[in-house]
Amino acid sequence: MKTLYRQFIVATLFILALSILIGFTLANVFYLSVTKEDTIEQNIGIAEEITATLNMVPHSDNNFDHYLEAVANLGYQIAVVDSDGRKKFYGKAFEDTTLPEEAQRAISDGERYTGLDDFSNQIFMIAHFTNKLHNTVGVPFTYNDELYGLFIRPDTELLATDIHSVLIGFVGAIGVVSILGMVWMARQLTRPIVQLTEATQYIARENYSYPLEIQRKDEIGQLSESFNLMQIQLQHNDLARKSFISNVSHDFQSPLMNIQGYADLLKSPDLPDSDRLAYTSIIDQEAKRLSSLTRQLLLLTSLDQGAYPMKTAEFRLDESLKSVVRKYRWRLEEEDINISYKLSPAVFRGDPELLENVWDNLLTNAIKYNKPGGSIEIGLNASDGAVAVMFKDSGIGIAADALPQLFDRFYRVDAARKADGTGLGLSIVQQIVSLHQGDIRVDSQVGTGSEFTLTFPVPEAIR
Repeated sequence: MKTLYRQFIVATLFILALSILIGFTLANVFYLSVTKEDTIEQNIGIAEEITATLNMVPHSDNNFDHYLEAVANLGYQIAVVDSDGRKKFYGKAFEDTTLPEEAQRAISDGERYTGLDDFSNQIFMIAHFTNKLHNTVGVPFTYNDELYGLFIRPDTELLATDIHSVLIGFVGAIGVVSILGMVWMARQLTRPIVQLTEATQYIARENYSYPLEIQRKDEIGQLSESFNLMQIQLQHNDLARKSFISNVSHDFQSPLMNIQGYADLLKSPDLPDSDRLAYTSIIDQEAKRLSSLTRQLLLLTSLDQGAYPMKTAEFRLDESLKSVVRKYRWRLEEEDINISYKLSPAVFRGDPELLENVWDNLLTNAIKYNKPGGSIEIGLNASDGAVAVMFKDSGIGIAADALPQLFDRFYRVDAARKADGTGLGLSIVQQIVSLHQGDIRVDSQVGTGSEFTLTFPVPEAIR
């Protein structure tokens, strides 16, 4: 497997090598196009100055040799060639003393020889250090009425001063430090990624408590913080899922057991008609309870997954509330509950069917948990930019410590509420209100009653 650590090191080394190659190439191009001619002219000028000085020195072999040895000691390799091709060398010896024909013609024809021009097809940095006689510049000169050629090149070893050594050491140190720094940086970058990989493997095994401690202020640190938040959320979702399955199983099991038990009792041939009717009524109630639970679960799942097709339209909100009140008029009379409403005319844009579920849940709860002879108030107030719907009852109320959990799924406040209902109604109400960008608020006191206030924004187009 190609690890990120290895890929990072290989990529960095490749970039480093490519940078050196490009820099070397650019330096050679600059030398060949700008510096080379100046270097040749400078060396030719030095050679001509040497030959001019030779003619000023008293003519003797000793003086001739001493002078050229002195010049060679200053950092040059020198070769003197006579017209017969005999060579005499001063300074460091050449590795190859072969003299090309162009150099011989330079002596016979009295022309200058520029051997560096012959290296135009080679990399200069290699050709520059070639210690061969043809890698020189030459000028003709006359000494004691004889024709000679003076060939000269700088001695690169003698010219390597302290500054060159320091420069080479500096470049080498930069290379070593760069490579070590790159290796360290690669390790620093890949270590948290390895930890994240281990953490994801733990999460894949449903272990949501992996201690991921990455203290960084960069993007990897932000990724670590996001991962920790995701881990917490996944743990919460896992607990919620298990709780949901447990609650659903329990809520389905109870009515199913009742149906099964009473169905077995109905098989008895000696069962009185009164008991048979009672058992049949219980089975009917439990079947309706299962149907209601299934319908609410399907609706809640659709809302969670965003699969419910919102059918928005403009409609009269006050008429929608009146329709729900008319639907439950018989039950209000049966429970001896007084209802009053004050509904301001209001046009709203939303899903009428979904909002009818909201009014159904809130009104049936207000009836179910009310007192005999109690009352229910419904209000609708429209103002600039918002509408508020209020359901207020004089029922048994809700304890203050139960209010934060009121909209949790399958949550039922006390034993009085667990005997009936599914614990999903208010959760569905909250989901539908949120889909309409609304807000829901609850005020309640035990023994006094509850008040649910829903606030929805109204677009400017329908105000």
